[in-house]
Amino acid sequence: MSWPVLTFIVLLPLVLVPYFGHRGAKVDWQQKGINWVDGLVRLLCKHVHGLDVSQQIPLPATGPAIVVANHVSGVAPFLLISACRRPLRFLIVREEYERPGLHWLFKASGCIPVDRTGRPEKALRQALRALERGEVVALFPHGKIHLDSEPPLKIKGGVARLATWSQAEIYPVRITGVKGEGKVALAPFIPSQVQLIMHKPRSFEATEMKACLAEITKAISAEAKIKT
Repeated sequence: MSWPVLTFIVLLPLVLVPYFGHRGAKVDWQQKGINWVDGLVRLLCKHVHGLDVSQQIPLPATGPAIVVANHVSGVAPFLLISACRRPLRFLIVREEYERPGLHWLFKASGCIPVDRTGRPEKALRQALRALERGEVVALFPHGKIHLDSEPPLKIKGGVARLATWSQAEIYPVRITGVKGEGKVALAPFIPSQVQLIMHKPRSFEATEMKACLAEITKAISAEAKIKT
């Protein structure tokens, strides 16, 4: 193989990635590289997972909001990104946040690390500050990947604390149709026919924490139905 051909093969992905990333991007994350990732994620969800691009979480154009969903595989964050027209500040466990090779991406995209063995309230305070600045926070309240085939798992109380402290509306989303359930790294590349069941947003008072948790649990559970 000649050097010109080899050089072309090596450089081609370096050209195509930003090209398709730029074309597919719908949200300005304030960093060109993250915008490219946004575009590639949206193309992946549309063409590999059959996500209807018209299915958008009805977030307000400005102001705080909390997006919550069931966590079935590693593709779940991609699906939420693809269904939003605003950047999302994901809460993720610190072990994932500091994963070599991906730490730069999580940090640049504004992810909030949660220390499950030390001070998880630090992440809640950081998320609350983001909401006070009018940003959108996203989290998976089960705290880990949880499948419908597994025994019921109580959702974490942090989401209710965030909602009642900030008075931001919660946007519950039920993810269905993912083929690579339980998988992480491979899940984004396993073809699926995904559907997002979106529920009406709701805010909660400080005295309604139990009701908040109950409504979220119902909305993201296997029994969830489309709300009209």
